[in-house]
Amino acid sequence: MAPTGELLVSAAAPTADPSGTATPAAAPGADGPGRTLDRTPGSGTGPGLRDLLPPELAAVDDPREVAPADARDLTRQLLRRLAALEEGTREYSYVRNTLVELNLSLVRFAIRRFDAHREPKEDLLQVGAVGLIKAIDRFDPSLGVEFTTFAMPTVLGEIRRHFRDTTWAVHVPRRLQELRITLARAQERLSQRLDRAPTVAELAEHLSLTPDEVVEGLTAANGHTAGSLDGGGPDGGDAPGPLGGQLGADDHDLALVEDLVALKPLIAALPERERRILSMRFCEDLTQSQIGARLGLSQMHVSRLLSRTLGQLRDGLEDV
Repeated sequence: MAPTGELLVSAAAPTADPSGTATPAAAPGADGPGRTLDRTPGSGTGPGLRDLLPPELAAVDDPREVAPADARDLTRQLLRRLAALEEGTREYSYVRNTLVELNLSLVRFAIRRFDAHREPKEDLLQVGAVGLIKAIDRFDPSLGVEFTTFAMPTVLGEIRRHFRDTTWAVHVPRRLQELRITLARAQERLSQRLDRAPTVAELAEHLSLTPDEVVEGLTAANGHTAGSLDGGGPDGGDAPGPLGGQLGADDHDLALVEDLVALKPLIAALPERERRILSMRFCEDLTQSQIGARLGLSQMHVSRLLSRTLGQLRDGLEDV
């Protein structure tokens, strides 16, 4: 038999990443490391394994090129054949891998529903392939159910689980993740009905929730995506510098406001000379000698007056 190329597929048991989402070593048909089943003679997967395939498929170099209508009929035949093989054998793996490649179009169709998301299509293809592998492993041909009917919810569920577990910038409970989706749909419906953005009270009434629950869900939605502090303003606005440079900081001078307000009546109650000494010392930043020269007093006299006045003010602040 002449060489017919290679069947590139990664249908080995999925591995779990730290986030808990199972991912294959490489998506079937994707570039990168993965299991390579060479279908050339002498490779160990030659004519003997090719005989496991229906005649229509055995002559095809790449199962992904089979038309969807033909793929459905071939899938039924291969699933029945897979059910008759012993799991873990070379024959079982070969048929299983062929089923994966034959139904990759189902995964590509499923990920079209998530075009609005920013997740790379290659990542979604790998995640969807995991769902396809799970559907093949769990499918029972004897039940008479169409494979696509069974596989599509499994593939979509795996993709949704991927979004739930790995795409949030900040981890929030699953309850709040689902509430975020419910609130988004309710906001869209109410906005169309009211011709304006709904209020928290209107959302709560529409969803039979308390206002606090609505606020909690809206707050949790902010954790889905995160922006860089080194980036510019939203949507590339004209905000000067990075966002990190526009964040507020503690103004320590604000702590002086309370003291200044409390000091105002105390200073107003001082004699004229003491008020002038305070003004020249702390407003004009004059030395005690310069103050004495202006008032015709000695530096020691100014020092005593200043110390006595400041003492009176401290006592007055403590009594406030």
